[in-house]
Amino acid sequence: MTEQVDRPVSGRWFEELEVGDVVRHATRRTVTETDNVLFTTMTMNPAPMHLDAEYAGASEFGRPLVNSMFTLGLVVGLSVPELTLGTIVAQLGLTDVAFPAPVFHGDTIAVETTVVSRRESRSRPDAGLVEFEHRATKQDGTLVCRATRTGLMSKRPQGRS
Repeated sequence: MTEQVDRPVSGRWFEELEVGDVVRHATRRTVTETDNVLFTTMTMNPAPMHLDAEYAGASEFGRPLVNSMFTLGLVVGLSVPELTLGTIVAQLGLTDVAFPAPVFHGDTIAVETTVVSRRESRSRPDAGLVEFEHRATKQDGTLVCRATRTGLMSKRPQGRS
């Protein structure tokens, strides 16, 4: 017999997500050198712009760049508590990803999300598809990442308020 484990839910159900809704995510995160080195090496990326301070110091940036895939993962992760924690069935895709400015060690990332579109699922009566646009800025207000993410979102289960 399998025991039903109650899942944490702080995300929004499909019915709670309206086109035009804007969520300013409460949690921000300062990126560290350790974050960048660990992520870059775990993903087998040997680019010296991320790992070699001397090499990066001689570049136009003058210091190591934070791996953009780490930045993208952080942006999505910072959105989870208010949008999808316990309410998403699956992430279906990421599109229109852009990194208009670099992220460096010590930058603090904040994220804001807009609900761009939503529709009922054609194959799952208990879910719908929601398209989110995430925008991340660093401490000085510079836009560092923009991405559109589509999630298959659960509808509110019967008996849940």
